[in-house]
Amino acid sequence: MDLKSKIRVIEDFPEKGISFKDITTLTKDGEAFKETVDRIVADLKGRNIDYIAGPEARGFLLGAAVAYALGVGFIPVRKPGKLPGETASYEYELEYGNSKLEIHLDAIEKGKKVAIVDDLLATGGTVSSVVKLIESLGAEVVALEFLIELEFLKGRENIEGYHINSLVKYDR
Repeated sequence: MDLKSKIRVIEDFPEKGISFKDITTLTKDGEAFKETVDRIVADLKGRNIDYIAGPEARGFLLGAAVAYALGVGFIPVRKPGKLPGETASYEYELEYGNSKLEIHLDAIEKGKKVAIVDDLLATGGTVSSVVKLIESLGAEVVALEFLIELEFLKGRENIEGYHINSLVKYDR
């Protein structure tokens, strides 16, 4: 299945000059959504994953489904003020501003293997911050999985040394 054909592109959102890749058109298509999850799960087989971590918000959609399919736990990585327990945080840059993410300090035990699942690899800022948060808790990041990769932003260069899988690539 051509997953790229299931993704709607909206120009000038959330601000002028940004070409937003809207995955809601993919997730509403049950067959396309299942295919997406199945492809990520297939790439993670044999990696002995203990947890899937998904950054807010679209990482929740894919990450929770992948965790369910693998039969492992799901760890939400949230924006500030959304988690009730004690948290670790990391601030990072987006392609159009700054952001900050948090994770519960007790979310992942030391030595556990984690895969990060998100909808988009752009500059690598979001996933780099999630990697740093997870590794600061003593866990091992064994894979980075994305539905979409914006190759022209060269995000892979900021996350070298990790297994990276992206299902749909855009060169512009």
